[in-house]
Amino acid sequence: MDAYPFHRELSASLAASPEAVFPLLDDPVRLAAHMGQRSAMLAGGKMRTETDERLGQEVGSVIRMSGRILGMSIWLEEAVVERVSPQRKTWETLGEPQLLVIGRYRMGFDLAQRGQGTRLRVWIDYNLPSSRWQRWLGRLFGGMYADWCVRKMVQTTAQAVKGNVR
Repeated sequence: MDAYPFHRELSASLAASPEAVFPLLDDPVRLAAHMGQRSAMLAGGKMRTETDERLGQEVGSVIRMSGRILGMSIWLEEAVVERVSPQRKTWETLGEPQLLVIGRYRMGFDLAQRGQGTRLRVWIDYNLPSSRWQRWLGRLFGGMYADWCVRKMVQTTAQAVKGNVR
């Protein structure tokens, strides 16, 4: 059985070089900014993102997220498992995260030069949560949540690129 049986991804073309785009995606606090804002997808909750002294920008660096959703504490720890600037970065959960609709996951992005611009692909491979009632929620909402996450990361990056174009 595949370690992560579920997959979602989204790609976009950006009007900037991979060298200009990579730093926008390499900062986990910036990349997860959508999680720090109250939203319907988080049932009105939000999460705080913290990094270790390596700022989530080296292999082995640890990123922690925590918050409350529907009155329940949620949290996760993840570590950077691959970082090849300016081409790709991958991070993966450590242990079993306390999330509602997805369980352990591996996530990342790839950048490829396309003419004067860059093709960005953000992806997530994930499991359903480990508890029985959360697996049921995961079957209903896990794909929707995973789609939202990759979409927000692509949108945030595309907006930042547009804001830097002169």
